[in-house]
Amino acid sequence: MIALEHHAFDAAAFLAHAGLGRRIVQLDPKQTFFSQGDPADSIFYLQEGRAKLTVVSTAGKEATIMLVSEGEFVGEGALAAVSGLRLSTATAITPCSALRIGREEMARVMHEEPGFSDMFLKFLLARSMRTQADLVDQLFNSSEKRLARILLLMAEFGRPGEQERIIPKISQETLAEMIGTTRSRVSFFMNRFRKLGFIEYDGRIKVNRSLLNVVLHDQLPEDNSKMPPAAALLESRPRPAKEFLSSSERN
Repeated sequence: MIALEHHAFDAAAFLAHAGLGRRIVQLDPKQTFFSQGDPADSIFYLQEGRAKLTVVSTAGKEATIMLVSEGEFVGEGALAAVSGLRLSTATAITPCSALRIGREEMARVMHEEPGFSDMFLKFLLARSMRTQADLVDQLFNSSEKRLARILLLMAEFGRPGEQERIIPKISQETLAEMIGTTRSRVSFFMNRFRKLGFIEYDGRIKVNRSLLNVVLHDQLPEDNSKMPPAAALLESRPRPAKEFLSSSERN
C-alpha cells in the first residue's frame, strides 16, 4: 500500500501568493479596500504599504480610528457573521499591495490548518491589546503625549529591528482626528516637537529617537507624572502577522 505524501502547510506562501479564493490587489493612495456598509465578505492581508480605518457618524462626521501597517490583517470582522456589513472604511495611505482572502477560504484554512489559526489568533489578541492601549491613551494622556505616541507608532519604534523613522504622508487633520483634538493644537505640538529636535519636517515627517526617550520617561515640558507610562502603550502595538510564524514557515 502506497502512503500518501503529506505536504506541510506554508502560511507565509499562502499570504504571499494568489490562489483559490484569494487574489492580490494593488491600490493607489486614497483608494479604498472596502467602505463602511459594504458586505463583509473578505479579509485583507497588507503585504506592502500603509492604510487607515475610518468611521462616519450618522451626522456625517468622519474619524480615523486605526492605522494599519505592512504585515497586518484588515477587515477581519468579516469572520464574525455571514451576513455582516463593514463597520468602517479602509483606505490606502501609501501605494498598497494586499492579498484579498474570501471569507469562506479564510474559514477553511483556519479550520484545517492549526498553525495558521494560532498565528491569526495571536494577531487578533495583539490588535485587541492595541485597541485597549488606545483607549487608555485617550482617557488618561494629554493630547500632546497622544500625538507623540501616534508618531512613534507610525515610525515603527514599537517594533524590533530597523525603524522607518520617516512616516507616511499624513495630514494634520487626520492626526487631530486620531488623538481627539483640533488641527490647530496638532500644529502647535508639531512645531514644538520640531523646535525641541524630536522631529524634522521637510515635506515628510522624520521622527527622531529623542521623542521616544522623552515619552518613555515622561519628560515632556509639562509634568504628567500621573499619566500611564507610554512604554506600555507602545509595547502593545500589534506585531506583523508574519512574526507569529515559526522560523521554518518564514523561510
